[in-house]
Amino acid sequence: MARIQGTLWEGVALRRRRAGADPDAPPRAVALPATWEATAAEALAALAPGDGPTSLPRAAEAWIGRVAGRGRKAGLLDEAAAQALAESLRALLLTRRGAPGIEVWHNEARPPRALAEPRFVLNLPAFLEAEGGFDLEGYAEACALAVRALDALASGKAGRLRLGFADLAGLLAGLGLAYDSDKARSVAAAIAALTRGAAEAESGRIAAALGAREPVALLWPAPPGETPVPGLAAAARAALDAAAGAPGLRHQALVALAGADAVEALLGAETGGIAPAAGATRSVLTAAGQAMEVPTRAALRAGPRVAELLGPVPETAREAMRQAVAPFLHVEPPGPVAMPGPARAVPKPAGMLRRHVGAALHVTVGGHRVVLRTAEDPEGHLLEIAFTLSKEGAAFRSLMDGFAQSVSMGLQRGVPLADYVEAFAYTRFGPAGLVEGDPAIPRATSVLDWAFRRLALDYLGRRDLPQPSEADCLGDSVGHAAEMAPLLPLDLPASASPRGRRRSLRVVG
Repeated sequence: MARIQGTLWEGVALRRRRAGADPDAPPRAVALPATWEATAAEALAALAPGDGPTSLPRAAEAWIGRVAGRGRKAGLLDEAAAQALAESLRALLLTRRGAPGIEVWHNEARPPRALAEPRFVLNLPAFLEAEGGFDLEGYAEACALAVRALDALASGKAGRLRLGFADLAGLLAGLGLAYDSDKARSVAAAIAALTRGAAEAESGRIAAALGAREPVALLWPAPPGETPVPGLAAAARAALDAAAGAPGLRHQALVALAGADAVEALLGAETGGIAPAAGATRSVLTAAGQAMEVPTRAALRAGPRVAELLGPVPETAREAMRQAVAPFLHVEPPGPVAMPGPARAVPKPAGMLRRHVGAALHVTVGGHRVVLRTAEDPEGHLLEIAFTLSKEGAAFRSLMDGFAQSVSMGLQRGVPLADYVEAFAYTRFGPAGLVEGDPAIPRATSVLDWAFRRLALDYLGRRDLPQPSEADCLGDSVGHAAEMAPLLPLDLPASASPRGRRRSLRVVG
């Protein structure tokens, strides 16, 4: 492990935990600051390379050492500057204000374009001040620090960097601003302008020492003239003016937002970029495996105005926020995977936390481990579903997450579960085949087939759904002729519907 004597790591009390990167991953021993929560331990388990014991100092010093070492080797930093940069990065991480992207922690071999665009994210709520303001000077310095670190990490060769911020929703809640309001949009636009100005000003300082590659922009989007945050509008204007006064820029692009990953979770950010809050509570599993609702950090910041500040927002509000910040970004903000669910009441601090009854069903479908989690209201009606898959790639898991969110939203808005069963039972795609762990459903044509027939059994009492045959579950099965859609725009045969498909199945002993 890298030496920590004489650094900010000295005196930091660490607590050991066992955590996995996801519910199906084997837990590993991790050590992180004692005041950090369990979600940070899970994030560290995902960020630290390998699967053995690790600690925050060990994992962080690996990439901090690379930043300092590459900066020195490329002639960008002398010894004193490298040590100062390393200590500043430690401070930024320990205050949970910022950290590089997951690929930097993993030190992955990446394609040239990705290598040219390393990522650094700043956690906006961490810059909130106790009296309700925003640490403008600290944020501008963090932007400059991130640019220096990313440039050194790329040995000064990257023409494009990715500096972004996270958890705008948490910042707005701490400031007492509703997401769908003009004041909130003015704050977001000014934050984006300050980020761009501070980043390009630092790129200009690097260009003054090493040579400019890009011209300075002569025409700027006008930042907001005023915001509810004292000094923010003036700081944004000053940062843009400082960037405009540079002799040139070292980088073509600098500011880009991204979806949240384990880095945001390590920092304590609850949303990525400019996404609105998903609600006032989040579900956690106790040591006994029971689901429990706890307030989000945004809800704790919002206090008694939680219902007003963290209620659901329409798509028009998300688009208005995107338009407010887009002029100051070098890349368009990413679109949402799904709309957030409705806000739920926050448990009273003095009382018991509200619990959702539910279950976690563990099975294996076609050799792939699958976990289906459910949540119910007090009357036993299904409210939410979620999937955890062990072997599939990130893209497939993201699609399943978005699908589960959309189904949950429909259930909460009154769409009958029977309609979902009708639509998705017997859908055919891999993994498929033998189901282990559910004696009532020995075979399934897909994960969705098993899940919705299981839900039909548990919540609708449906025992009339036949089991698919082994041939129906084969990976290369294309179905019976009656199940195939015609190639011409003709009316579908009646047996092409899910109900018709079920009639074509026969129960086997």
